[in-house]
Amino acid sequence: MIMTAPKTLLPKIAEKGLRYDLTVPFARHVVMNQHNITFPFKRYQIQPVWRADRPQRGRYREFYQCDADIIGTRSSWNEIELTLLIHDVFKSLNFDGFEVKINHREVLFAMAAAADLKGKEIPFCVALDKIDKIGTEKVLHEISLLQGNVEMVSKYLEIIAAAVDQSLKIEKLVKLTGASNKGFEELTAFFKTLDELTDRKFNISLDFSLARGLSYYTGMIYEVKPTEVNIGSICGGGRYDNLTGMFGLKGVSGIGISFGLDRIYDVLAESNLFPETAKGGPKVLITHLDASAFKHGIKILEQIRKAGIAADLFPDSVKIQKQMNYANKLAIPYVITIGSDEISQAHYPLKNMSTGKVLTSSVEEIIENLKTDNL
Repeated sequence: MIMTAPKTLLPKIAEKGLRYDLTVPFARHVVMNQHNITFPFKRYQIQPVWRADRPQRGRYREFYQCDADIIGTRSSWNEIELTLLIHDVFKSLNFDGFEVKINHREVLFAMAAAADLKGKEIPFCVALDKIDKIGTEKVLHEISLLQGNVEMVSKYLEIIAAAVDQSLKIEKLVKLTGASNKGFEELTAFFKTLDELTDRKFNISLDFSLARGLSYYTGMIYEVKPTEVNIGSICGGGRYDNLTGMFGLKGVSGIGISFGLDRIYDVLAESNLFPETAKGGPKVLITHLDASAFKHGIKILEQIRKAGIAADLFPDSVKIQKQMNYANKLAIPYVITIGSDEISQAHYPLKNMSTGKVLTSSVEEIIENLKTDNL
């Protein structure tokens, strides 16, 4: 029998749902530990989160987020620092096929107001953010359903699509909306500072259609998308003011970004960017001809592992050919074979499985050869 929860119980279940993101719990942690924290406070955190999505490629019900946050300061340097972090992270992964998109929530709200959609900022942002998915005509149709100024939004879309300098885009939008708020000023200062960092190449652009889904962002917002793999965003975030206010600590500004670990893994795999050393398998497999050779292999295994080399010992007493096939299937590069003669002479054959070359030597010499791949 299938039992269904009564309506009075469902809200209580929803309140105790699985963790949706890491930022809100972080804000709660800051409030609970405010007297033990020195502000500005920086932290990184890696943990699983859950979404009630239909599982598909690049969208999982459980996935890992890697968050970096700075809280307790409104300095515009933090936006620059997190931008540097984004580029440094992907540079360390040898991945440059990405683009960082930047926008500002106050700019979006100014656009909504100028399009006669004051008070409807969130549905306006939702419609604008879908331009890449549904196209210009459908976005304008959604604006008309909101009873907004379709002609004004059409001009926004022209500016968004224009291949012009960032500062010129800002200038055109300021003129069109008739608003020069903090958002426009912060975007201008942001790109000016980036231009002064001449020793780095930034793959970054201003995108006035970028809105981000979470409602707690109040300032500059980020989104990082791969340019050659169709999988959605792999990093995002932004400035959030007063998020700690919901837990009783008002007036604290923070900013953070979140890397989607699972999607980044998918992108690196599709781009063939994982190095051979990242496969994580053993570098050498110890095979054996009989029970006494197996026991002796345990000692050799310990020696090799203590030298910092990933090694494994075949666990079963089977034919040597089956042990060799195991090494081939797992692409283990080297194999040591132990028999009674090898034990008595304290010299063991080390075989390079790619070239077929065999070197017979002591365990100490085998270790040195494995460290240098000198075989």
